[in-house]
Amino acid sequence: MPADQQLSKSLKPRHLSMIAIAGVIGAGLFVGSGAAIQQAGPGILLAYMAAGVVVILVMRMLGEMAAANPETGSFSTYADKALGRWAGFSIGWLYAWFWIIVLGIEATAGAAIMHRWVPGIDQWVWALVLMVLLTLTNLGSVKSYGEFEFWFASIKVAAIVLFLLFGVAAILGLVPGVPAPGLTNLMDNGGFLPNGPGAVLAGILVVVFSFFGAEIATIAAGESENPVDAVKKAVKSTVWRILVFYIGSIAIVVTLLPWNDASVAKSPYVAVIELFGIPGAGTIMDIVVLTSVLSCLNSGLYTASRMLFSLSRRGDAPAAWTRISRRGVPAAAVLASTVVGFITVGLNYIAPDTVFLFLVNTSGAIALFVWLVIASSQLVLRKRMGAAAKDLALKMWFFPYLTWVAIISIVALLIGMVILESTRESLFLSLGLAAVVVGIGVWRYRRRGPGAAAEDTGTRNVPVAAEPSA
Repeated sequence: MPADQQLSKSLKPRHLSMIAIAGVIGAGLFVGSGAAIQQAGPGILLAYMAAGVVVILVMRMLGEMAAANPETGSFSTYADKALGRWAGFSIGWLYAWFWIIVLGIEATAGAAIMHRWVPGIDQWVWALVLMVLLTLTNLGSVKSYGEFEFWFASIKVAAIVLFLLFGVAAILGLVPGVPAPGLTNLMDNGGFLPNGPGAVLAGILVVVFSFFGAEIATIAAGESENPVDAVKKAVKSTVWRILVFYIGSIAIVVTLLPWNDASVAKSPYVAVIELFGIPGAGTIMDIVVLTSVLSCLNSGLYTASRMLFSLSRRGDAPAAWTRISRRGVPAAAVLASTVVGFITVGLNYIAPDTVFLFLVNTSGAIALFVWLVIASSQLVLRKRMGAAAKDLALKMWFFPYLTWVAIISIVALLIGMVILESTRESLFLSLGLAAVVVGIGVWRYRRRGPGAAAEDTGTRNVPVAAEPSA
């Protein structure tokens, strides 16, 4: 690729740090956690811990490959080298599809909040405004994306930190008017596992998808000033982000309030804020959730466009999507993602319970597919390295044992989606979509095996781990 056709390298370390944090903290933490708590009671903490362990292992494996060679296509390019062109093609398209669908979901969620504040403007108008705003942000420059994400993430982090501080103070009996609960809410109302261990296992399937998005930092690293250091810091901080932000805040909710309280099911964080006696709890949480929605929209558009750009560079998407603006932005790929995003937003208003619901369900298990491909790719590439692995900047712990633990855990989650009635349809539709995409990939590359990526497409930046001489 000519020098003037390179992506801009203008993301700073602070951008990458906050992008990594924003990828973990989504609106699902603030809103969706209520349903999970109602399902498993205080035992939902075990579900968050189990899901968190899987994500930490996956991020460590991805970090190993990304630190060896930061790529805009991230795990899709690594799958090319490890498993074959069909694998990189398939997982790249499935991942881009996931985030394009997210655009429709998040734009509608953000529009609903804006409509509550300004009911005189129709909800679809707000959805259009939000989509246009963040499209312009992504078209402007990668630095614009990084700055927006930095401030969005800062608001979310500040909100959770304050929540944690107030929560710990309340548990210790230091908040006036809020008696220290002790272990009452954890052990009463049916005990720590009121609905049995089976509910915790089902809860894992509910919460595991809340963690999807942490991998965005490895995609963005390709546009940073010092990608290797950025990847190492982002991956290493995944552990404490999950422990503090997710498990810490959920622990405060189930300690301060009875798990079966109706207010917890509706909005656990609002319920705790109201317990503190802070006025306008609902509005405060609306602001935090709107920030999370805008962050997800911003990242979704960025991530989908970069994956489409990477696919295009490898010959797996229209060549026009490789065009880069004078600001170093893959403008054609951004606009391609936006067009489909606008269509999904429109479908959410025209046919929310039919077409749009069908599209959403086709993306339901893609997170697990992506994690499985990451683990499988790392297993292959690391074994292929042999003794050269000692020179890796970041290594997977206890290889290959923990890699196999992650693979088995992800397969178990997929089996769980078959068993659990509420997730069965989504899994089958996701498998159907995956079968079509994989079928196309296998047909396209039926005479080519792993390692053909560089020769076939001119993409030379494959993971160092793929070559024994690294």
